[in-house]
Amino acid sequence: MTGLWILVGLLIGIAVGILIAHTILKKQLTKAGREALKKAEEDGELLKKEKILQAKEKFLQLKTEYEKSVNERNQQLAAAENRIKQKESALGQKMEEVNRKTAENATLKENLNKQMQATAQKQKELAEQTSIQKAKLESIAELTSEQAKEQLIELMKDEAKADAMVMIKDIVDEAKNTANLEAKKVVVNALQRTGVEAALENTVSVFNIENDEIKGRIIGREGRNIRTLENLTGVDVIIDDSPDAILLSSFDPVRREIARLSLQKLVSDGRIHPARIEEVVAKTKKQIEQEIAELGKRTCIDLGINNMPHELMRMVGKMRYRSSYGQNLLQHAKEVANLSATMAAELGLNPKLARRAGLLHDIGKVPDTEPELPHALFGARLAEQYKERPEIVNAIGAHHDEMEMNTLIAPIVQVCDAISGARPGARREVVEAYMKRLNDLENLALTYPGVVKTYAIQAGRELRVIVGAEKVSDAEVNQISLDLSKKIQNEMTYPGQIKITVIRETRSVNYAR
Repeated sequence: MTGLWILVGLLIGIAVGILIAHTILKKQLTKAGREALKKAEEDGELLKKEKILQAKEKFLQLKTEYEKSVNERNQQLAAAENRIKQKESALGQKMEEVNRKTAENATLKENLNKQMQATAQKQKELAEQTSIQKAKLESIAELTSEQAKEQLIELMKDEAKADAMVMIKDIVDEAKNTANLEAKKVVVNALQRTGVEAALENTVSVFNIENDEIKGRIIGREGRNIRTLENLTGVDVIIDDSPDAILLSSFDPVRREIARLSLQKLVSDGRIHPARIEEVVAKTKKQIEQEIAELGKRTCIDLGINNMPHELMRMVGKMRYRSSYGQNLLQHAKEVANLSATMAAELGLNPKLARRAGLLHDIGKVPDTEPELPHALFGARLAEQYKERPEIVNAIGAHHDEMEMNTLIAPIVQVCDAISGARPGARREVVEAYMKRLNDLENLALTYPGVVKTYAIQAGRELRVIVGAEKVSDAEVNQISLDLSKKIQNEMTYPGQIKITVIRETRSVNYAR
């Protein structure tokens, strides 16, 4: 506002100066000067009016802005005042609530003290009554409390021993029935929902030919062709008197497959010489590598497994050319993956995580280099190297109990691995090892006193133990069965599980003559 008044004063001063100058000039100028002065007066008058109008407009604008700012400040002050009033009201309510709770706490504390005093008084009275009753009992029985305890303990020992075996039997039977029912339900559901295929791989592949003339071309002059093929593939090419057949022998199925496909291409093409063999073997190796990678990718897609590292997918595809006890490793891994997912779903766990762990559990059997670690620990190291989740790493490393199990996925994978391996027809055993395991099983049971005969049946999955009725009681039968099962678990290695049945019978034989 001060600036506005200064501006108005300046304008008024200018106007007064113009009037004074006009008066002085009017007396001194001639007629022409008067006309010019008149014109100047008119221009000055117009200029004065224009400046006055501008000053008025500026004054009104500044006045409006000032009033607007004043109104805004007043509104802000009113809002702040309202907030302060609301806070004061809320603070007052909280203070009232605090005061009320303080009064209630004081009342509760007083009541609690009274109750504690009453309780202490009752405990004192109870102790006095107990002492009186104890003295009366000791005088009646003519025994002290310690002597009565000793007699009671001795009396109950025999009853406890007799009842203990009965209770153990009932508890074990109940636990077995419940556990077997739930376990069978989960396993049967998993097996019913999973298709099973068994593929048996040998260490020898047979390459069929149309006639024996091709054998000579494959051997080549002085055996150069067959030597080149063996050196490039690492496979023994056996050409003997077998009609229309050539044997390819190697412990590595990938090498045998490369040799078989190379021979097939060479025989179909007709050109068989060292340079051509080298070219065909190189192309075949590249083709096999592509097929392995594609097979691993397709397997992961079929199982619904995403974001698998490329190197792990290649190892999954390489399982197709590996076998374990005659069981194809890829089929075994897929079977374990499906069983694990099904069992995890039945138990309310993550089926995708279980399927991934089941597929990768034997990944340590297909390394590019031979490791010194067991395949389970090496597989866990590979999975950890390719940033797999800790649950999967633990399941891979623990499926042969070579690592401590930290998650629920690990025992599921271990059980499903045992189910897949113990399934009839899945694996082949050496006859000598099979017979030795059955003999050891029977001999282990014969070490118990009172055992008369033992029979390993059901391909070694059940052991029947016959005990003498005069040497073993009914109560001891359960103990023998339990001890024998624990001893077999600790001392023997076997697929699946073994059922132990202890039989005790009494016979009475008479003859009618």
